[in-house]
Amino acid sequence: MIRVLLADDEAMIRAGVRAILASEPSIEVVAEASDGHDAVERARLHRPDVALLDIRMPRLDGLQAAAEIRRLVPGTAVMMLTTFSEDEYIARALAEGAAGFVLKTGDPRELIAGVQAVADGGAYLSPKVARRVITHFNGGSTSGHLTRGAAARTQLSGLTHREREVLRLVGHGLSNAEIAARLQLVEGTVKTHVSTILSRLGVRNRVQAALLAYQAGLADPEM
Repeated sequence: MIRVLLADDEAMIRAGVRAILASEPSIEVVAEASDGHDAVERARLHRPDVALLDIRMPRLDGLQAAAEIRRLVPGTAVMMLTTFSEDEYIARALAEGAAGFVLKTGDPRELIAGVQAVADGGAYLSPKVARRVITHFNGGSTSGHLTRGAAARTQLSGLTHREREVLRLVGHGLSNAEIAARLQLVEGTVKTHVSTILSRLGVRNRVQAALLAYQAGLADPEM
């Protein structure tokens, strides 16, 4: 059972997200919060597998709450609920160790898939969010895109063929178990590959690795 903390200052949003998650038998919402400070306290109390945080909340915003949760409850993965108008928060969320981004207005299946992926140690970027992430980090310009793409390809050049295959699937949000099944590997081998990839790329988490995969053209954000 995947235990989830849900934090959003809008009661109707919480009710809708809770109903979506309740449709999946493997997910249980164990706590809710209406502000960032309360989210941190409930995370400390319940130690959920996943903290699903709205970016904009009173007292502490979702990014500050994410940082505190990652510091106090490192076993809890953080996934952000976002909207298209919040591109400026992407870099901060990545820096705070967020493992996923999902749109409030997106397909309910994306929410469930995201929670399952990050609970399994994976990363998840809603396809539409992924495109915004890439545009944001490329500065929205062709020259910026080319420069960052070339830099990302250089950064990936030290990976083996198998590591590049694993990174491509990380970029598509697959969990270790899903990657293992896709590549016909033992899950422990995939975990080793992922750890090596993060170390070689010098990134903190799978979302940052996925971003590099997108920038290098290794993963397609449309998939």
